[in-house]
Amino acid sequence: MKTYLPKVNLDQRKWHVIDADGAVLGRLAAQIADILRGKDKPVYTPHLDAGDFVIVINAEKVRVTGKKEIAKEYMTYSGWKGGEKYASVRQIRARRPERLIEHAVKGMLPKNRLGRVLFTKLKVFKGPKHPHSAQKPEPLKAAA
Repeated sequence: MKTYLPKVNLDQRKWHVIDADGAVLGRLAAQIADILRGKDKPVYTPHLDAGDFVIVINAEKVRVTGKKEIAKEYMTYSGWKGGEKYASVRQIRARRPERLIEHAVKGMLPKNRLGRVLFTKLKVFKGPKHPHSAQKPEPLKAAA
């Protein structure tokens, strides 16, 4: 018996819009990663891109629990000696709040070519407006 391999129809991809206002960062990122991978569909296959597009609005209003607002740090490295920079959640939220959601979702995707392709289907915006209204995105409730 042969293994069934679903045909991924690129025309049937949906667009979802999620309001991050008051949503917990980790739970929201897990929900987004599942939609990007297509885990919510019956034709899910681990090595195929069967997921949908996700638009996240109000990225600056995402919530973190506990003391993570000041205690959690993100590190970037320039590649040079002494080129490490650390920033707290509060500092990143003030500068580029989209990065909080992008960083969390990227960590939940596969670390290979497929993961890089899946990540391009995530669009994160500060504020309630986005330029993708022509795609007719369906509103989706954020995980509580």
